[in-house]
Amino acid sequence: MKILRILGVVAAITIAGGTSTVFAQDMVETSGEGACSYVQENMFAGPFNVCEEPVGAESCAVLGETDDNADAVHAEGACPAEDLIGSCDKGDTKLRYYSGDAGGLEIGCGFQGGEWESAE
Repeated sequence: MKILRILGVVAAITIAGGTSTVFAQDMVETSGEGACSYVQENMFAGPFNVCEEPVGAESCAVLGETDDNADAVHAEGACPAEDLIGSCDKGDTKLRYYSGDAGGLEIGCGFQGGEWESAE
């Protein structure tokens, strides 16, 4: 019985550590103006086509290298509204999703500490 308790504690610690990895992107300093389009992916989710705003060029480059993200491109102005599934309002930034399942994205947004805004 004691071994089950120990295994449970080890599993909880492992899950908590993995969860912090999922949300490491939230710790990326996103300063500046403009929009950053990239493919968001980590060990638990993705790939998703996203655009985050406001994000400066340097912050965009960092976002493109976080986890397994790729293809980061910075642009002046706002993220496009075309083909938008929904947005995760994280306070300082909005992460706009152009691919993925709206229900799953809404759950993921909650884990990021954001408020989901459906495009519909």
